[in-house]
Amino acid sequence: MRMDLSGQIEKLFKNIDLQHPNEAELSINEGYGKTEKDFDWIEKNIPCQKACPAGTNIPEYLTAISENRYDDAYLINLRDNIFPGVLGRVCSRPCESACRHGYENLGDPVAICASKRGSYDYKDKDLVILEPIYPKTKKSVGIVGAGVAGLTAARNLTLLGHDVIVYEKHSEPGGILNQGIPEFRLPRNIINHEIQQITALGVTIKCNVDVGKTITTQSLLDKHDAVIIAAGTFKTSTPNLPASNLPGIKHGLDFLFEVHTDGVEIGKNVIIIGGGYTAMDCARTVRRLGGNIAAVHDNNLKIYYRNKKENIRVASEELEQLAQENIPIECDATPVKYIERNGVLKGVRFQRNGVTETFDIPCDNVILATGQEPDLEFTSSHKNPCLFYAGDYANGATDLISAIGHAKKIVDKVDYFLTGQSRISKAVKIENADCINRTKSMDKIPRQKMPTIDVEERKFNSEVESGYTSDTSKTESDRCYRCNYKFEIEQDKCIKCDWCLKAKPHENCILMLKDITYDINGKALDWETTERVREMNLIWIDSDQCTRCGACVNACPVDAISLQKVTLCDQTTNGESL
Repeated sequence: MRMDLSGQIEKLFKNIDLQHPNEAELSINEGYGKTEKDFDWIEKNIPCQKACPAGTNIPEYLTAISENRYDDAYLINLRDNIFPGVLGRVCSRPCESACRHGYENLGDPVAICASKRGSYDYKDKDLVILEPIYPKTKKSVGIVGAGVAGLTAARNLTLLGHDVIVYEKHSEPGGILNQGIPEFRLPRNIINHEIQQITALGVTIKCNVDVGKTITTQSLLDKHDAVIIAAGTFKTSTPNLPASNLPGIKHGLDFLFEVHTDGVEIGKNVIIIGGGYTAMDCARTVRRLGGNIAAVHDNNLKIYYRNKKENIRVASEELEQLAQENIPIECDATPVKYIERNGVLKGVRFQRNGVTETFDIPCDNVILATGQEPDLEFTSSHKNPCLFYAGDYANGATDLISAIGHAKKIVDKVDYFLTGQSRISKAVKIENADCINRTKSMDKIPRQKMPTIDVEERKFNSEVESGYTSDTSKTESDRCYRCNYKFEIEQDKCIKCDWCLKAKPHENCILMLKDITYDINGKALDWETTERVREMNLIWIDSDQCTRCGACVNACPVDAISLQKVTLCDQTTNGESL
């Protein structure tokens, strides 16, 4: 039972100056902040959101999942990253490497991507159609490419009131989603479902239109008020080796596209060269071309990567599945020569990095997952203020979430170009909160493993990762520290007792400070700690070390610790929060 000591303590400390107005971590107590100090708090204290190129409000949707509010979680994702069901399966997960739960001695990062998948798997399956933000502007935008960047731009420009037509050279929209990611990683019904949510807004997608061949870029500029090129990076990049035109040598993207469309034949001995997702996808696809992947294989399938294993840029789960499917990787091996006999590919010569040692590997096919670049041929002659570039076409090959994030930025530029004003701005919403339902015991929950189907069941159209159950999704989401909440000691109320210091679960989450150094904007730059009570001028909660368990609030005898929810949000010109 908590004792009410406030009256006694007030008498003891009535002559001590406890006012520290500069120590407040945000510019205002409640409402919408727009100072550098407010945005700096968001960036420093919600690292997963900062790491996400699309700026997804990750703690908010993880909270919704932990409360079994899957529709809400999906809607939060949909607003921010456009393709929650897709990204819940194939995102590169930059948020997870930034997650504070992965800091030293705190455990493993939250499985943010797998949890996001739960928001799709357990929501209402009907289409989710967002409401327009602004009325029709009578402005028209043409977009080249119906991949994630083009479709992101199309959706957001439509919500802003513009008319949008997307031109796609292939027979179906989706770009790399369809043409480069195998169905065993990304079921096609999920792609189609989330594209339908975009076309339902009024976006027109015209397929089989090859800009530069079927129609010209200039014709689009003549037809539309602005044109965005979001054609991706489908021009392949290959090692500059002699005899690279031999039959049996092809780029990974070409290989995956052929498998997806017309089918392809492959030899018994196959070499994959590369270390990214395309290399893994090609290798796992080749394995499925051989029939039952659980059987003992007499063919030779191996990935060769020029760098060290720790430089492989895929999720650890991907490497686990590779091993389950009996696909080895050999690192520190750079191709230096194709071996041929009478115009027929017979093998590849590799060199060990840093030494002159070489070795030859026989093969029937080589698949090169060695990168790709944008095809600039149909835009190089156009310098026009109405022309914009989005996603990988602008930045080179990145990943899905980076292409989405860049496309969102281009939408802001196009909207300003068309309307002459910035109609969407950022703000930091600050609201008081009562509790966040976190306990210290949640910190000890281990990261939940993604279940997979048995190797014997793995076919082209069988999704390998079966997804969390709803209970597992909730358990994993409970692990989130809820970094969008701020516990702060109100210095004018704090009586400098040590009750919160005794209750703290981590060594440095609450500190005794001599002083804090601020910049001209009121941002805390540094602080000086002390172990001596006599030298202490204030007690401070370090939000970067806080795991939001609430133990300090429960311990404080004078209710000097406030709790607020802090959210980065978009606002319209009339101040409406989106």
